[in-house]
Amino acid sequence: MFGYFKSILHEQKNMLLEQASQTVNSEVTKVREHLSDYADIAAVESDRTFHLRIRDRERKLIKKIDQALERIEDGTFGLCERCGEEIGIERLKARPVTTFCINCKTKLEKEEID
Repeated sequence: MFGYFKSILHEQKNMLLEQASQTVNSEVTKVREHLSDYADIAAVESDRTFHLRIRDRERKLIKKIDQALERIEDGTFGLCERCGEEIGIERLKARPVTTFCINCKTKLEKEEID
């Protein structure tokens, strides 16, 4: 069972790393046009900032993927950090980096709201 998740996590990580590499290469090799219109300059900067924010989120996801792979190796993958119970297989399939069972995650989210 863990082999399945290990494979999925490695695939996700490789895809994210490839996308990050493409973004960096695109930014480095992009020919900067001499833009004189402030609206064009703002649009280019806004687009660049948007892509960099996405890459930052993906960087954080890569860290979670690495942590999930470590949990597979040390035998704690699929166990809830809060209650110690097994995390349901469907939840792991939907979000293999999760560290909480659905009940504990629901409680944590409710506590954030209150």
